[in-house]
Amino acid sequence: MSDAAAKPLPFHFQFAAGAVAGVSEILCMYPLDVAKTRLMLQVGKGGSEQYKSILDVFKRIIKEEGPTRLYRGILPPIMVEAPKRAIKFAANDTYGPMYKKLFNKTELTQPLAIMTGVTAGITEALIVATPELVKIRLQAKENAGRYSGTMDCVRKIYAEEGVKAFANGLEATIWRHALWNGGYFGSIFGIKKMLPKAESKKGELALNFVAGAIGGTIGTTLNTPPDVVKTRIQNHNPAKGPAPYTTFLAGARTIAREEGVRALYKGYVPKVLRLGPGGGILLVVYDQVTTYMRKNLM
Repeated sequence: MSDAAAKPLPFHFQFAAGAVAGVSEILCMYPLDVAKTRLMLQVGKGGSEQYKSILDVFKRIIKEEGPTRLYRGILPPIMVEAPKRAIKFAANDTYGPMYKKLFNKTELTQPLAIMTGVTAGITEALIVATPELVKIRLQAKENAGRYSGTMDCVRKIYAEEGVKAFANGLEATIWRHALWNGGYFGSIFGIKKMLPKAESKKGELALNFVAGAIGGTIGTTLNTPPDVVKTRIQNHNPAKGPAPYTTFLAGARTIAREEGVRALYKGYVPKVLRLGPGGGILLVVYDQVTTYMRKNLM
């Protein structure tokens, strides 16, 4: 690593780099997020109206609702993507040294990398829970004609359900982000140690993409169950009656009992297709932007 690459970045540079990385990833991968949400919201074990696969989701959305629906609800995540991804990386970069000092370590270890990722995930979840709720409402097929856009969705949720509704699913969101970040950053730490050291810039890019993609896949495998529960909690309309569950563990037990354990992994394929390569995109873009900042802005 060059001297430029070794310079510590101020928090505002970390924040900006994370924002660029996050928006880059979401613009590339967002249709997969829509497909994931549609699959997660399917209750039961099958039926003629249910989507059969990720390709079926895409085909039916384009045929029945138009291709623009593949980007339905993108505004809330775009608006929150800057702080969300920035916090993901900036908090991880901040908590790492804090834990090393706390546990009197000179270098980051695997347990500390996991702990750092989990703490960064909890921080991130507190920021994104409400925009996630708005995004889910806009993506859900049953709400296609209910909201005309992001601000209309926000106004109607507030008018019909009250301000507390914007915190629905917060606890499950914390589970989702803690598990993903712990798995992602914790596994990247180990994967980079196992892979051969890069001898060129292209090799370093390839190494970061592979490590990020594997880390994203591991994080996705860990956090899909709380994501399914969170998605259903946040899409629940109180006009239909009381919510069957409001927390992750209660929701996971209910879904496993009524639909089988496999139902906790509904939407896994589009989710891992997004967050596997997406994790690689995040790491590569973040590394490139921070390297540029160190060389040119410091």
